[in-house]
Amino acid sequence: MLEKKKLTAYKLIGLTGTNGAGKGEVANFLKRKGYGYVSLSDVIREELRSKGLEASRDHLIACGNELREKFGPDVLARRAAAGIHGPTVIDSIRNPAEVAFLRSLGNFVLVAVDAPLEVRFERARKRGRNESASTLEEFRRKEEQEKTREETGQQLDLCLKLADLTIINDGSLEELWQKLEELG
Repeated sequence: MLEKKKLTAYKLIGLTGTNGAGKGEVANFLKRKGYGYVSLSDVIREELRSKGLEASRDHLIACGNELREKFGPDVLARRAAAGIHGPTVIDSIRNPAEVAFLRSLGNFVLVAVDAPLEVRFERARKRGRNESASTLEEFRRKEEQEKTREETGQQLDLCLKLADLTIINDGSLEELWQKLEELG
């Protein structure tokens, strides 16, 4: 839990959560509050671009796991840290080693964002990214790939458990902003 501090009292705010839960909207809110932004997924997207591959969800998962296997489970956080200058929101945390590395930087809080599966599926469909899942069942199966126990894989369930704060984003964007304003 947050130690009676306002969310924006932290220099580094990490975001973890399920696909389509609203991490990007939380990041946008914090950017409007003056936070810089880095995304662990952008580290993977950069790697995919260098290989000439599309940034589909399948490719993001496979490439992220490959990078963790080659360079250690915290590689994405270490690479993203180069982009941290002042207060920063760090998006797309999916491995406990990434959390540990970011905590080692100090003044860090991990926020989990979640929402019901059906709500997230509809949001994901509307945002127009290649989610590699056109049905709710495919979306559910794809999410299971992000919940491994492999050291170098995505361990989303463990990251959710490590969170200092969980935001359930099951309503409108305005309701999410209100929750965030209350957290400060």
